[in-house]
Amino acid sequence: MKFTYIDLFSGIGGFHQAADALGGKCVFACETDAEAKRAYMENYKLIPYGDITRIVASEIPCHDVLFAGFPCQPFSIIGKKLGFDDIRGTLFFDIARILKEKKPKIFILENVKQLKTHNKGKTLKTILKNLENIGYKVYNDVLNALDFGLPQKRERIIIVGFLNKAVNFSYPNLKLQGRLENILEKDNAVNSKYFASETIVKKRKAKHKSAFYPGIWHENKAGNISSYPYSCALRAGASYNYLLVNGIRRLTPREMLRLQGFPDSFEIVCNDSQTRKQAGNAVPVNVIKIVLQEALDAESKTKG
Repeated sequence: MKFTYIDLFSGIGGFHQAADALGGKCVFACETDAEAKRAYMENYKLIPYGDITRIVASEIPCHDVLFAGFPCQPFSIIGKKLGFDDIRGTLFFDIARILKEKKPKIFILENVKQLKTHNKGKTLKTILKNLENIGYKVYNDVLNALDFGLPQKRERIIIVGFLNKAVNFSYPNLKLQGRLENILEKDNAVNSKYFASETIVKKRKAKHKSAFYPGIWHENKAGNISSYPYSCALRAGASYNYLLVNGIRRLTPREMLRLQGFPDSFEIVCNDSQTRKQAGNAVPVNVIKIVLQEALDAESKTKG
């Protein structure tokens, strides 16, 4: 199925990866982070525009689908959860003005699951009401990348909207098991710089014995350690050692990208620090691809 789309707050292109795999063509992208823009340009040969607040909506090319993983920090459990009191939270209204002007057939928005309960649900209610007032039939649900074939527990709210209000859409109900073995590199092939110090390893192993191999060891802010046969959610600004493979080494940038569903053909052009940040900010490609396929099918069936 051929369709056009725009990629707002594009990061390194999680939406782009999913859409292109289903026949999509990107006609516009925007992103403010210089390093993410560089990675996007190198991989997709398209330079994202910058500040969305300076973009004139009428000048954006017409498109069938709008994607936006709008800034999550205002609603995240990691942040201060200020919501619309945080200037980044108001960037949702830039999405709304573009939707109002261009009226694409479908939109898919992504954010942290805490958006669902932020300010006792009032923030999400405001967002959904704005989208409905523009003329869309809107759905929302929290999906976990762990159920979409990725060995990463990453729960995100996915908001889907249709201009055609006759569309009946259902979120995919999957339990696809992803395996760490398919993500991780062999230890002997990993650069020594990714291995934690002997002091850190001893400290972790003194506090925790894992039932899983391979497994990802997670240390939270309180210093408690747990391990699972999957990764906890990648985070953009987390401690360098908060996730350790089998308690001994950090994930490589390639492994982080794999955890988000990026293929090995994705070219890493930024340094390790920037790539960790980019992977932590990305949307899980597998989740978006399957949701998008469901949305495209639902919209197509309604047209008859």
